[in-house]
Amino acid sequence: MSAEWVCVQRQQDECRRYLDQFKVLDHPLKQSTITVLESRGTRSSKVPAAANGISHSSCNSAAVSTAALSLDPLNIAFDGSDPLSQFAKQQGTSLGKDPLSRMAAEMESTLPVVKSNLPGCRSLLGNKAKEPTSLLELDLIEPWAARRGAILNKYTTSEKLSIVTSFLTGGESIKPQTTMSEKVKYRLEQLDDFEEGSVRQMLDLSQQEYVVKIEQLNHELVQAWNQDQRVKALKIAIQCSKLLSDTSVIQFYPSKFVLITDILDIFGRLVYERLRTKADYVHAGTREMTSLPENFTPEMVPESAKETCQNWFYKIASIRELLPRLYVEMAILRCYSFLAQDEFSLALRRLTKMIRGIGDPLVAIYARCYLCRVGMSLTFDRTYISENLDDILMIYHTIFNGGIRSEIARHRITLNGYASLYLPALDWILQGVAILTTDNQLDDIVQRCKEKKNPALLLQSMMQSFRSDFIASRATHFVQILSTISVEGLSRGQLFRLLGSILSHTPPPMEQRLSVLSSAMKTFSSLGNVEEFMQCAEMWAQYTSQHFGLKEVDAFLGSVLQQMSPNRIYEQHYHELQVIVDKIVSNAQDVHGLLALDNFLPLLDLFQKDSIKLEVCKNILTSYRNATSCDSAIINDPVVTNALMYISRVLNDSVNALTGEDERRQISGLICHFIRKVDYGRDFEQQLAFYVEARSVLSNLDSALSTLIHSVNRLATSTRRIVKGLHTQKTAAFVKACAAYCFITIPSIIDVRTRMELYLQSGQVALLNVCLQHADSCFEAAISLIPEVPRMVENDGKVQSTEGFIKTFIVNLLSTLVIVPDNPTQGVLYLLRLLLEVVPKYPFEPLSDVISCIYLHVLDFLSVAAQEVYPYHIVNVISNDELYGSDPKFIAEINELCCTVCDKLLQHLKVLLESNALRAQTQLALDLLLKIITGADLSVDKMFTLTVNLWNLAVKNRSVIEPKQLQTVVVYTEHLAQVTQLETQRQSLWLLLEKMKSRI
Repeated sequence: MSAEWVCVQRQQDECRRYLDQFKVLDHPLKQSTITVLESRGTRSSKVPAAANGISHSSCNSAAVSTAALSLDPLNIAFDGSDPLSQFAKQQGTSLGKDPLSRMAAEMESTLPVVKSNLPGCRSLLGNKAKEPTSLLELDLIEPWAARRGAILNKYTTSEKLSIVTSFLTGGESIKPQTTMSEKVKYRLEQLDDFEEGSVRQMLDLSQQEYVVKIEQLNHELVQAWNQDQRVKALKIAIQCSKLLSDTSVIQFYPSKFVLITDILDIFGRLVYERLRTKADYVHAGTREMTSLPENFTPEMVPESAKETCQNWFYKIASIRELLPRLYVEMAILRCYSFLAQDEFSLALRRLTKMIRGIGDPLVAIYARCYLCRVGMSLTFDRTYISENLDDILMIYHTIFNGGIRSEIARHRITLNGYASLYLPALDWILQGVAILTTDNQLDDIVQRCKEKKNPALLLQSMMQSFRSDFIASRATHFVQILSTISVEGLSRGQLFRLLGSILSHTPPPMEQRLSVLSSAMKTFSSLGNVEEFMQCAEMWAQYTSQHFGLKEVDAFLGSVLQQMSPNRIYEQHYHELQVIVDKIVSNAQDVHGLLALDNFLPLLDLFQKDSIKLEVCKNILTSYRNATSCDSAIINDPVVTNALMYISRVLNDSVNALTGEDERRQISGLICHFIRKVDYGRDFEQQLAFYVEARSVLSNLDSALSTLIHSVNRLATSTRRIVKGLHTQKTAAFVKACAAYCFITIPSIIDVRTRMELYLQSGQVALLNVCLQHADSCFEAAISLIPEVPRMVENDGKVQSTEGFIKTFIVNLLSTLVIVPDNPTQGVLYLLRLLLEVVPKYPFEPLSDVISCIYLHVLDFLSVAAQEVYPYHIVNVISNDELYGSDPKFIAEINELCCTVCDKLLQHLKVLLESNALRAQTQLALDLLLKIITGADLSVDKMFTLTVNLWNLAVKNRSVIEPKQLQTVVVYTEHLAQVTQLETQRQSLWLLLEKMKSRI
């Protein structure tokens, strides 16, 4: 044995960490600053004032300015401020603005201000920005661009399509024209060629191929325009317009309208920009050409530009067919602004009357839709929109006449499918009608529509287009209408579903809410069609849960159960049922009361498919967590507890070996939140009974079991607090039951590190409650698991070593073992001997400093164990200082263990020497020296010699450690020599101090 360790008595203040103490002049987390002198080589940009109050002033190039810069490299790179602060500081300049802000600033500086006294107008870009000049700019209607994608996605077809054009087979030859007469002659030839029927028809195109061809036409139009082929561009626009007269694939017509009008919009924009270019004029007093301002008047337009504009309208007026003539003129309608001030209103009303010549009601309503689209982007006038609505109502009956019915039968679509084709156009027109319209005027429109035969289509479009507050304030009236009208062409359930969606976001007046719900439920419950009922219930579930109490919600769920139970029809409506449950739970004002409803769990039992049931239960617990995470509400109702336990069991049973880590973590978090919410107050026995039941149900989740163990330990600690540490027979039996619960539950956990931590915590709680046998069992089990800890583990995708965990765990364990009394049947310091036996079985790195650090902490433990009075105790627990009373045999056992541990450290020193790890060897030598002079008797020759040798080793390799470290050890040794009460120890320390100073 290299060492002969004999523990000495010491004062408790010797345990203070003198070696870690040093004087600081500022908070360690405060940023350090340096002063930089600005010269020619430094940046010229201004640096913001530092926190210390130094101010900066401008000076000439010869002056010197100072700036406090952070040592952070990023701060230095940005002249003393972080990147975000630097960018924020630049917002005052145009270069510092983000692209959108810069564009807005440019528009603000170039666009003139147009004053408007119309109600609802608002400034688009602040006080100096352009004010609205048309209905669309009021931002009171959903833009067409937002509707475009939905229409293209909804109205599709698998039938073959055809397209008639002359511009997709390689284009036309381009002849050079030099004189005006040649140019006119060539254009006339182009028009003659068009009239003579050079167009070709492409058949059997799929929908995707058709869209590609339309895009090619779009490209051809732009290319022809850029090549100065205006007639060709016009011909393309005409041919595209003619495609809108084709209803051979009628279910695709709304999407075709979107694609074609996109091309017409581009054509109209090209013509308008061309005319603006030709309208450049020489401003009075200058020689430079000036472009027309945004708010130009016809008086500002040169005659040449007006003549060109009139020529365009003349060309379009010469188109023989009505439909292309209408569409092309509507496309360039904006160009009337070059001719006359009030031409828009006249042209819009004229075109409205011309559309009456279109015989097909579907083609006509989309032509009116395009007219309203264009007109609403040009003017505030709404007269033509009302006239279009009047015309629609006048011919509305033709949608359902015999000719149309035979036509849709030929297309093999239903009347409902045909009626839905009108909705995009009708919605847009009705939204235009509703802009800046009073409620009385809207009431008149509702009355007129209600009086029509089969008004369901009109009512659906009105509910989609009119303001939601208008609909909500008349909810009772609308329910009555929808319950009584003829719904041919649509379904009553579809109308009630839409009404329920509106009322969910905008509730009716308080006095109408219950009657609206009762009437609506009575109507769609008697539809006789389960599918329509579920579609309505899916929407009305949110309205019911948001605005009514538990009684109405329970009645609503009962209606759903009544419809779903016969013939297992619920198996066909899992999605609707899931949506209903999600809306009811997420909007519930009293989640606990909802879970206790008579019809809630029976509704949950309808989900027989495991995957659907799992999703529903997860959503319920998620909503419950969101609703209760920020309050102190607890659960103590057995019905609610059982309901949540049932849901938790479903989630727990879904976890298996194939469950992903994220899914497992989500489920565990939801269940753990539920467990922590259950609280029976002072009824600790019922609380423990709940934890016992939960353990039997939640056996697949480590996190849930860990939460249960923590909760039981907290229960035992609360019991001790209530009895103030003086257990009665009843409370003693209860805390033993808690300790037994933890001890038999921990082995069910898979992760070995979690088990070790829980064993240690449970042992500490058992020790606190004077359950010594249970505490010993927990500590022994924790120690025995050390060899099972894997060397490397994966944490968040990163592989990490577990050596740090082992070190932290053992330090925590040793601090607890100080006050754990020895079991008389096991011998002196049995648990420490077991620890020293199993620690080497863990696969440490060959040169790891963790094992030596552990042994150093063991020496600390043994030094404290040898003291007459331990630094801390637990009430009613007799620790080894009282149990042994510093018995010589006990102290001898401690000394022997100290010698053993010291020998292990010396062996590790030798291994480090052989591996040439000088820094680690020197540091270990200093650490061992400090342990020896603190807790060992230096009057023993072997220990004194060992101490001197350790010091000599450290001095020899002083270049690899911190320069002040040796001096700090000397200061600490001098302190120990001054405070030590034992004379022999004091003399040995002074002698050692002389030898140490002689080697520095």
